[in-house]
Amino acid sequence: MSYSQKHPNPRVIVVGAGISGLMMGLLLGKAGITYQIFERASHVKALGALMSINANILPVFEQLGLLKEVENISLRNNGSIIFNSQMKEIGQVRVPNYMELTGYDFLVFSRPELYEILLRQVPQDRISFNKRILSMRESIGGTRIYCSDNSIYEGDIVIGADGAYSAVRQNMHKMMETNGAVAPVHDIKDMAMPYMCMVGTTGPMSPHDYPHLKDSMNHLHHVVGADIHSWTVITIPRNRFCWSVMVQIKDQNEAKEQRFRNSEWGPEANNSLIDEVKDFPISFGGTLGDIIKATPKDRISKVMLEEKLFETWHYKNVVLIGDGAVNAMQDAVVLANCLYDLTDLSPESLTAAFEDYRSQRFREAKKQVVNSKMNARVSSGQSLIEKIVRHLVLNFIPASVMARQFSRAAAYRPQVAYLPQVVERGSIKALPNRPSKRVMYEKMLLRNRRVVETPCDSSQSPCTTSVGDRNAGVSVNREGACLLI
Repeated sequence: MSYSQKHPNPRVIVVGAGISGLMMGLLLGKAGITYQIFERASHVKALGALMSINANILPVFEQLGLLKEVENISLRNNGSIIFNSQMKEIGQVRVPNYMELTGYDFLVFSRPELYEILLRQVPQDRISFNKRILSMRESIGGTRIYCSDNSIYEGDIVIGADGAYSAVRQNMHKMMETNGAVAPVHDIKDMAMPYMCMVGTTGPMSPHDYPHLKDSMNHLHHVVGADIHSWTVITIPRNRFCWSVMVQIKDQNEAKEQRFRNSEWGPEANNSLIDEVKDFPISFGGTLGDIIKATPKDRISKVMLEEKLFETWHYKNVVLIGDGAVNAMQDAVVLANCLYDLTDLSPESLTAAFEDYRSQRFREAKKQVVNSKMNARVSSGQSLIEKIVRHLVLNFIPASVMARQFSRAAAYRPQVAYLPQVVERGSIKALPNRPSKRVMYEKMLLRNRRVVETPCDSSQSPCTTSVGDRNAGVSVNREGACLLI
């Protein structure tokens, strides 16, 4: 095995303290790698509403000892129901026997609660707030980041986990241009016209008024409105609802304006949209206004929902991961595995590790982006084509086809290669996980050191096997006893 016993301890800068940034930091800490997370916000503000995770990432939470905590904030889900604006059911998307198939429940919860679980795992001194990245420059010791508060930091590796409009990505492109490299045209184009989404999580509500809250299973209801609006209301533990309102943006100029305003959105910016949607009915009874009134104002937020699969994932010692849900956490897992196997910090080694990371993730990430776009069309799309797609998906795709697609998706379950592996369960066989070269090497060394003293047979000639002869599996100690390796 051509592998070195030397392992560097790189200084890693993680930009962005969202879910993917926290997961990245947590995994780096488990790998014994020095890291610091830099977050542009002044404090933790866990916003958002619904989030779901499944067998594609739950084995990692089990490896980290966090599976029970995640289960405690969740309800089990087995599908969703889609209604029109008159509250007539127009279709269902079901995932039957999920536990039997994968060995895990399909879990639904409030996104801020998962954020809090991850935040508790990261030492407070590993996160620096009020650190908005203005620029990055190559240095003799790696890469320096320059922040808006005039502070400067240097790292051997910079990981961007700061979203679709990543400051790290933008500065990486500038570094490429400085060195005569050009980012692909696809990477610098505007994203597709997005959805604007307002989300929130209510406080406890009365199960008497909303009987669905009594159920141990999650109820996830989408409503497709008559024009540009769609809305979703979901039951979660402790008698609460998560909710979201989607506004489809169909004009490119409006999309640009909303992107420009996105960073300035605060609680007061929600008022006009709340007024637009407060009288919309919901399938649980009452209106969206009733649900919104039960939501603390500082927990209502607006975001732009935009997805794009970039071609360029790294340059020199800068590398990017997603920012968001399962896809982004899978990025963090695979990248952490690649960093754990580093034998040195040479430019060649870093490039090879980052290329390995991209090659493992690109195809799967592309599948997720395609699936996400399809889900958005089915649950929220308002164009004529999207309405046709929704009708076909809900009424004409055979259950057997859906089951095959689900099985293929559920088979991808990357694990942390340097932590004890979770035993596979469920009837859907998981795709093989790539073993860590470093872990394999260290296990080999351990086997070679695990020795048992056995006296030599004095009637035979003295042992002559040389020390460290791995083929013979025998070496000699100074007292003449055989050491069986």
